[in-house]
Amino acid sequence: MRNKISFAVLLMLGFVWTAPMADAAKKAKEQTDDVDTYEMLNLFGEVMERAKVSYVDEVSDKKLIESAINGMLSALDPHSSFLDAQSFKYMSEQTQGKFGGLGIEVTMEGGLVKVVSPIDDTPASKAGIKPGDYITNIDDEAVMGMSLNDAVDKMRGKVGTKVKLTIRRINEKPLEITLKREEIKIQSVKNDIKADDVVYIRISSFSDDVDKMTEKAVKDAQKKLGKKLKGIVIDVRNNPGGLLDQAVNVSDLFLDKGEIVSTRSRNEEDTVKYSAKKGDIAQGLPIVVLINDGSASASEIVAGALQDHKRAIILGEKSFGKGSVQTVIPLGDYGAMRLTTARYYTPSGRSIQAKGIEPDVEVKPAKVEVIDTGAAFSEAEFSNALKNENDTAKSTKDAAKQKKEAEELAKDYQLSRAIDLVKALNLYKTGLEDEGK
Repeated sequence: MRNKISFAVLLMLGFVWTAPMADAAKKAKEQTDDVDTYEMLNLFGEVMERAKVSYVDEVSDKKLIESAINGMLSALDPHSSFLDAQSFKYMSEQTQGKFGGLGIEVTMEGGLVKVVSPIDDTPASKAGIKPGDYITNIDDEAVMGMSLNDAVDKMRGKVGTKVKLTIRRINEKPLEITLKREEIKIQSVKNDIKADDVVYIRISSFSDDVDKMTEKAVKDAQKKLGKKLKGIVIDVRNNPGGLLDQAVNVSDLFLDKGEIVSTRSRNEEDTVKYSAKKGDIAQGLPIVVLINDGSASASEIVAGALQDHKRAIILGEKSFGKGSVQTVIPLGDYGAMRLTTARYYTPSGRSIQAKGIEPDVEVKPAKVEVIDTGAAFSEAEFSNALKNENDTAKSTKDAAKQKKEAEELAKDYQLSRAIDLVKALNLYKTGLEDEGK
């Protein structure tokens, strides 16, 4: 009995003493971490001093420190980086829709500059640079070993000057392309009426006021066509993204309620959810969103929101898969740091980081070839065929316009399919409404 009591007392003492022992171990670990951090900072100072004194060429403290900061951030993920004062200025100009350079959105992968997408009507897009291209050399200087900022700075320059890029594509020989730098003025939204009754809205980037321009494009089409308007095609192919608030606002234009996107950081309490306000400016008209592997970030927010709410059909190819949010933190006169601070999730809770948005209807780029099936006759070709009393001859001008548009759509198979799908959805929707009367 005495042994049992002694054992119980020891057991209780054990529980009593484990708490202070655990605290002591925790404090010891924290002290060790502090020592390690200080030791590593001492190591950094030693390496910097050695590089400054012994490097083959003279190098400034500013260059060494900025490179070290950029190396620290870019090692975290491809989208975190240090922006010196000049790079920060360029980035600010880009989000406002105007900057100088080649018109190309890039990231870093495997030590090479990878093209996310060229921007419409810029030297890069006119030269045929494609999403997924790798830039290996800039003016014959190897990109390997450069930071992304260094590579971007080399591609930028005085308007009118030229730069030579060496491009590698999968299963193709290296290409050398010489481009002339231009002042890049991004017209983020273009719109047109296609096939007489479908409004086509091309969004090339999500810069300031894209939501207002998109809303205007829809309202102008409604005013012009009235009830003849069949639906909307939103084209975000090769759109590298932009401002989060613009992606949310554009999505909100076509949603009546519900979540648009949520951002989740390391701390659960910092989760932010963006919800739609009441009112769909398209009033339920069919929508098709065109995406491809150059559609990234803000483009994927719009596609994911409209897809999850069953508000649009997503057509094209799988998107880029950039599901992270970057915060730009100004650092006074020294520039800024761009840091990945959260992941974003579509309304259904999907993270598309490194996965992308899968289209509802996959359509690869293609060329349509008209097959000659030989001589073909119709009733209208008989010389004495009865006339159609309802026939109204179209003007030569209208016929020429239709022919030109048909030729343009033949060059863009994905857009042609999107327009066909909008018309089909409208027929189906109209049929259901007629049945319900």
